[in-house]
This record gives sequence, structure tokens and C-alpha cells, in this order.
Amino acid sequence: MITKEKPCKGIGQAKGLGCGKLTFHRIYGLGKMCGCYSEWLLNSEQGKIKLAKATLKATKPSRDLEKADKERKTFTSLQNLKVSATNICHKYIRERDKHKPCISCGANWNEHFQAGHFFKAELYSILKYHIDNIHGQCRICNLHKDGNENEYRLNLPARIGKTRFKNVERLATESKETEFKWDRQDLKDYYNLYKDLYKEVLK
Repeated sequence: MITKEKPCKGIGQAKGLGCGKLTFHRIYGLGKMCGCYSEWLLNSEQGKIKLAKATLKATKPSRDLEKADKERKTFTSLQNLKVSATNICHKYIRERDKHKPCISCGANWNEHFQAGHFFKAELYSILKYHIDNIHGQCRICNLHKDGNENEYRLNLPARIGKTRFKNVERLATESKETEFKWDRQDLKDYYNLYKDLYKEVLK
């Protein structure tokens, strides 16, 4: 089928804007070869709207991917750093308190002891990695007695001293008055700190 030339004349949104020249390629009746369609896109209100919508539609997949990738990197980076810092911190605590009795009930140490927080990590983020807030604790106290806080409170001053105990309490009180958010550098610092401490305690 042979395509015939037709005059450039606007129809629809571009009605009445054609130049009348014969052309093979037309959109909204406007000739692409004679430049009328391009001029309509760039200079008319309707054309600008159409061009903007087309641009957004064309770039949406790319923008969505960029946004999703940025969000993934942000979330994953923080999550990975938290997990890494938590793992090495707990690993150090378990090694440091190896053979010490449970901080709460006094049960004899065994290989299933965990790193138990005095002030809960999910409620007191600022104390999540504080060395005086985490101690070797039996699974029963940590998992089944919700940390056995009353006994923990009685025994902790004897383990770390009254001055350090009061400091932990002060930090917990202050944390309720301020909003706290982790950043990557803090988490990296804690990771490196506990990695070095773990190496030292193994010597």
C-alpha cells in the first residue's frame, strides 16, 4: 500500500494550526516534516502539556528504579550495619562473660548463655551497644522471664560498680527526653570497637 501525501492541517487539540503543506508524516493532522507538529508541542499550551506528560511517562520507570534503589541502599545499609554491630557486640559480651554466672539469677555459665540487656534495646536505642548495659545471661532469664529485670537491677551494681551503674541509669533517663536515630558512622564505630575488644579478650 502506497502512502499518499496529505496536507498539514491541525485536527483535535491542534485544530486549525497546520501550514497546508503536503507531508507523509502527521500527528494531530500536523506535518512532522514541515515542523508544524514540533512547533505545536513546544509553543502551544496543549502541546506543552502533552510533551510534559510524555516525558514523565517515558522517564517514570527509570525514576522509579532510581528511587527504589536509593531507598534499598539506605535501608539495607543501616540494617546491615545494625546486624553487623549487634553480632560482634554480642559475640564479645558472651566471650567477656564466659564462665561468669547469669547476671540475673546467678545460674552457672553454659555455652547457651546470651547477651542480655538491662535497659531493653528496643526501648532505649542509645544503650543498645553500651558495654555496661549488656551482660551474660541465661536463656531462661533473657527469653522466658523478659530479662528478669528485678534481679538484674540487684546484681548489676556489684558487677560494674555503683558509679557506672548510675551512669547507665542517667543515660536511660536522658534518652526518654531526646529523639535518637542511628547513623552509619555510629554503627561503624561500634562495630570496629567491639571487633577490637573481641580480639583483645581472646588473647
